[in-house]
Amino acid sequence: MREGPIFIEGPWSHRSVSANGTRFHVAESGDGPLVLMLHGFPEFWWTWREQLSSLSRAGYRAVAVDLRGYGGSDKPPRGYDLVTAASDAAGLVRSLGEANAVLVGHDWGGLIAWTVATYFPKVVRRLAVVSMPHPLRLRGAVWSDPFGQGRRIGHALGFQLPLLPERQLLKDGALRVGRMLSIWSGPGWPDYETERNYRAAMSMPSVAHSALEYHRWFIRSRFRPDGLRYARSMRVPAQAPTLHLHGSLDSCVLPSAARGSGRYVEAPYRWRLIDGAGHFPHEEQPERFDAELRAWLADPEPER
Repeated sequence: MREGPIFIEGPWSHRSVSANGTRFHVAESGDGPLVLMLHGFPEFWWTWREQLSSLSRAGYRAVAVDLRGYGGSDKPPRGYDLVTAASDAAGLVRSLGEANAVLVGHDWGGLIAWTVATYFPKVVRRLAVVSMPHPLRLRGAVWSDPFGQGRRIGHALGFQLPLLPERQLLKDGALRVGRMLSIWSGPGWPDYETERNYRAAMSMPSVAHSALEYHRWFIRSRFRPDGLRYARSMRVPAQAPTLHLHGSLDSCVLPSAARGSGRYVEAPYRWRLIDGAGHFPHEEQPERFDAELRAWLADPEPER
């Protein structure tokens, strides 16, 4: 048995997969069509523990990956832009032996999933995005609603400073990670075990810095050539059938900011608001979340 805070045992297996010149840690369970799940901040693959079990029981091959810089995956000094992260995900699909997959992304994993659907459309059979608008919709909401959505992601602006944000994030055993989980979620979540695991995973060497580099690129690139190229490319609508799930009590990414992302999808698009859930509906209300996801996956012609 491997040691470390991220090698949590359960009805899944752990292994390393190489893709895009990087080594990734994945947890996988089941056989059937591939469902690749991408976590968000401040989490790691374990955020999909319920879905690893429920999807495998439903006849899917469920794979949850630690993103570049997180958990058991490599932590290179660069590559924390969304285009590289999308290349990582597309490469993972191929390294897992498949031509395409259902992509499920939460939070930053959602931004990556949106990006894969535009940059590597043949890799995405279906797209499920959780708690995250389309990147262009998010940028628009931040600037059009500065005292609403703009204020809610003020932490990302604070992350732009060098070194200090990492120290604050890791202070007192990564206490701030637990606070963010609690503030962004609905009542009664997280429990002690969940908070402990996420704080321990963020405290691994280099993880805090890598995690914040994603935020830094997203903000700093807005007026740089790479960011402008990215924004132009993302105007091309996604061609994959898309499920968009959001918690009604999400205080990090407001439901009003996520609504309207369907304009960037030229395929059947389904929006579902999960009442009583915050920013982590797949963990806060896994039965409701899984029912929505499995029903959509089983529908041969999901409605617009």
